[in-house]
Amino acid sequence: MDLQDKEGELILKEVKLTDIKGIKVGHAQDEKAATGCTVILCEEGAVAGVDVRGGAPGTRETDLLNPVNLVEKIHAVFLTGGSAFGLDVGGGVMEYLEERNVGFDVGVTKVPIVTGAVLFDLTIGDYRIRPNKVMGYKACENASAGSFDEGTVGAGTGATVGKFLGGEYAMKGGLGSYCLKIGDLMVGAIVAVNCFGDVVDPKTANIVAGALNLDKKTFANTEEIMLRNHNRNKNPFSGNTTIGTIVTNGKLNKAQATKIASMAHNGYARTMRPAHTMVDGDTIFTMGTGEIEADINIIGTLASKVMEEAVIRGVKKAISLEGVKCYRDMS
Repeated sequence: MDLQDKEGELILKEVKLTDIKGIKVGHAQDEKAATGCTVILCEEGAVAGVDVRGGAPGTRETDLLNPVNLVEKIHAVFLTGGSAFGLDVGGGVMEYLEERNVGFDVGVTKVPIVTGAVLFDLTIGDYRIRPNKVMGYKACENASAGSFDEGTVGAGTGATVGKFLGGEYAMKGGLGSYCLKIGDLMVGAIVAVNCFGDVVDPKTANIVAGALNLDKKTFANTEEIMLRNHNRNKNPFSGNTTIGTIVTNGKLNKAQATKIASMAHNGYARTMRPAHTMVDGDTIFTMGTGEIEADINIIGTLASKVMEEAVIRGVKKAISLEGVKCYRDMS
């Protein structure tokens, strides 16, 4: 998204999320098992917040991010598959950071503050293989301040979308990222798209990935099916959850970081229909590196925009895995 002033000069332009100083991103995955994890590292520490909106979340250290609690900064966020089993990834991230003397100083050592969230991908690939401590450590080793892959990679490896009619009629989700710069302020998003509902491009209102009809060539439209069948006692497929992180170089306190995460959920609502259901664990973290002063309203507005675009990129860049159709297959 490019925004120009009256003289035609760019005032809002696309940059890389890792252009934000101190931020590194890394993936690790097992394509055969169709699962993986993604880490966002900030070894100097970042003020953080979180907003959990879905009814079935799986998270680590979210209570610590409450503004009333002690620790002000975190050192990493992980996004992972594996359902609750995937929380084991956090141990690998902690080990990697402790070895590098990164963390909250408790005298005898430094304790890395690592938070994260999981998505459900056990029904694709081999459910017996999940992201674990080893994979979390590997993702940290792979992390860099350069470009990183999107789509069927990291936490997006086993992600699927549009599951109201069951996994047979679902489509491939994935991991997406997008970052914008205005002046010296940068706001970026990274998200693993694994929603119960359909993914809709808000620019066109067209479904780009979601539940398929029986012909597997056209979209069924999850919201319409749900409403038509409102009086049926149906137990919807529950393997879902979209998890993401907003990263900015703006100065935030924990309360403001939490508000940014809240505003970023607008990006979910604009692109996933329905979003925040009882069978999703939709969660967004915020990380602020504190380089520059910025209006919280501007950061929040950009957060919703970059999250919106990151969701669309996640499904458009995904490739087919385990026979699950992807966006490119529908073109």
